[in-house]
Amino acid sequence: MELKKILNSFNIVDNAESYGNGHINDTYLIKCTPNYILQRINTKIFKKPDEVMDNIEAVTKHLSVKIKDEGGDPNRETLTVINTIDGKNFLQDGEDSYRVYKFIEDTVCYEQADTDELLYNAAFTYGKFLNMLADFPADKLNETIVDFHNTPVRVKNFEKSVSENLSGRADEVKEEIEFARAREHEAGIIVDAIKSGEVPLKVTHNDTKLNNVLFDAKTNKGLCVIDLDTVMPGSALYDFGDALRFSGSTAAEDEPDLSNVEFSLEKFRAYTQGFIDSARDSLTEKEIELLPFSIKLMTYECGIRFLGDHIDGDTYFKIHRENHNLDRCRTQFKLVADIEKKYDEMMKIVKEIISK
Repeated sequence: MELKKILNSFNIVDNAESYGNGHINDTYLIKCTPNYILQRINTKIFKKPDEVMDNIEAVTKHLSVKIKDEGGDPNRETLTVINTIDGKNFLQDGEDSYRVYKFIEDTVCYEQADTDELLYNAAFTYGKFLNMLADFPADKLNETIVDFHNTPVRVKNFEKSVSENLSGRADEVKEEIEFARAREHEAGIIVDAIKSGEVPLKVTHNDTKLNNVLFDAKTNKGLCVIDLDTVMPGSALYDFGDALRFSGSTAAEDEPDLSNVEFSLEKFRAYTQGFIDSARDSLTEKEIELLPFSIKLMTYECGIRFLGDHIDGDTYFKIHRENHNLDRCRTQFKLVADIEKKYDEMMKIVKEIISK
């Protein structure tokens, strides 16, 4: 379907331009009054777009009520889903699916955190997001990507990629494969804690990169959490760990020069302070104990996903250069190794913050 007809289905005038740099969905800014965001949902990854959109609609409506009750502005502090002219929360056109949100004006998005204040604000925003959803029943949400942060399953998928070696690249990455295998025994720690009840199941974002927070352009305070495709039942540890996998690094996720990549204790302290300041009341002792480990696990998990996709022939993540996924994998594994070296110091920092 051509773009004009898609927008007509949402009763919007056609005036679109490509927007953002996400790995998964195609995004467009619709310039009109007011402005909107149009996205084509990647149904190769999100195979049930109706369930994705039902989750997003339910969560954003819940957040809107909470924000309003707290004296905030729901139009700026959460996404607003725009229905089609026939009342549906997305448009299905053959194999393609499209959705529209209100565009949130006067905001900025960051790929890297240059200041501790920015990290603190991002962490506080994600923690607040979790708190506002604390009373939303997790079992009412669909699992939009089955076993998304089930690390033992990710390990099995990785080993399958190595075994099948669809691209013929496995022999070129033996060192990375061995690095991954040496840590497979830790893959089930958080999953097992959820099964035992030591770690509670919660409504979580599950993709808490820095660039999934919109910041107010004037104050630089965290304003709105975006990219809600993976909102589903999960663990607060997934959200914390994945955020610092991304934000705790001194380099970009795809940095080719590994000498630039390390895990920053300063960034860790700033983010942990913000997260605990906003989420402390809803965190259990076991969750607090596992905060540093969650970063290592989420970084490891992402690393084996990048490596598996490289071996599969780059079928999942968008790539923009040769060996892009391999570069991404190597940055993650460099971070894992550095986290292991700094683990005791990370535990001390958590204890200092929680004791205040």
